[in-house]
Amino acid sequence: MTQAHHDAAALAAFGQQWIATWNSHDLEHILALYADDGEMTSDVIPRLGLDPSGTIHGKAMLRKYWGTALERVPELHFDLIDVYVSPDSLVVFYTDQRGHKICEYLRLNADGKIKQGSANHLLH
Repeated sequence: MTQAHHDAAALAAFGQQWIATWNSHDLEHILALYADDGEMTSDVIPRLGLDPSGTIHGKAMLRKYWGTALERVPELHFDLIDVYVSPDSLVVFYTDQRGHKICEYLRLNADGKIKQGSANHLLH
């Protein structure tokens, strides 16, 4: 399988778009950033009772996860700190509405859709 390589400036712009899309609270626009077979890993997933492994697969599960999250946290808001890039991925470093720092690792496919995401939280 060949690796997808993306322009660094485009990846940085994607990180800014990712923040803006989440801040819109529009679930369909958020899901449009992800591949149909995308996966997401987060310590929040088991807490919501979705999968004890912390990883979910496919848009139906992403919809369930983020639909629940947006419903439970209507004040959700992200402020971008920085975006780090590699040839096929980016890390979006941001704060949430509670001021918690989070790094979101996002690996893109050849079509520029997120195929793998991982939310990484500081231990408080």
